[in-house]
Amino acid sequence: MSVAKKEYKRVTVKSLVEMKQNGEKISMLTSYDYSMAKIVDAAQVDVILVGDSASNVIAGHETTLPITLDQMIYHASSVVRAAKRALVVVDIPFGSYQSDSKEALRSAIRIMKESGAHAVKVEGGSEIKQSVTRILEAGIPVMGHLGLTPQSIYKFGTYTVRAKEEREAEKLKEDAKMLEEVGCFGIVLEKIPAKLAQEVAESVSIPIIGIGAGNGVDGQVLVVHDLLGMTHEFNPRFLRRYMNLYEDMSKAISEYVTDVKSRDFPNENESY
Repeated sequence: MSVAKKEYKRVTVKSLVEMKQNGEKISMLTSYDYSMAKIVDAAQVDVILVGDSASNVIAGHETTLPITLDQMIYHASSVVRAAKRALVVVDIPFGSYQSDSKEALRSAIRIMKESGAHAVKVEGGSEIKQSVTRILEAGIPVMGHLGLTPQSIYKFGTYTVRAKEEREAEKLKEDAKMLEEVGCFGIVLEKIPAKLAQEVAESVSIPIIGIGAGNGVDGQVLVVHDLLGMTHEFNPRFLRRYMNLYEDMSKAISEYVTDVKSRDFPNENESY
């Protein structure tokens, strides 16, 4: 059954709650630079996440941990300049909020002031409650992130599905309720059983965005480089590739090299 779609000139945190209430699914994609964000925004994506996944897909690091607050602000400011409709959410990077709620607030304020972003995202539940509360009390919208939290990858030791055991699943549900109660406007659930994700989505009034969490949630998020097939070696079960840009780009660049070597480029029509 199709759901009537409301038109939003600018998506806000309030818009996302309305979408959930109206049964309209929320689309969310990453972007890290102006050119990509401009395309993503024009395609009517509801939320652009300036993810710390830039550490992987842009900088080539094995994990999200090395990226710095300054680097996240740089990426976020580039995206904000392109986004005319989408809500722009920025990850607070590892080490910038976990240990000290005052540092968490300083990090969030820097992101909002220096990039012009609309909200921040943090990973974790009860263990970061104080940091989340302090940021929210300053009037900064916060999105949570539960399940597989990449900033804690060395704690988990693997990128496998989380919360399959009852104890971890119960904690996840409790953390989701806590994040809603303190004032978060939404939560990302990453790589958890679909049934559990649906239970969480139905138990809270704020939007639940899934990645590898099934279709019973309120929206979906993917890394744009994965969706476009630029990261061809990354093949998780949850990923649907809509293009194979790795092959297309490789072919185009190889043709350019061939044309330069053969003196075919530039031809007479491409010269002044």
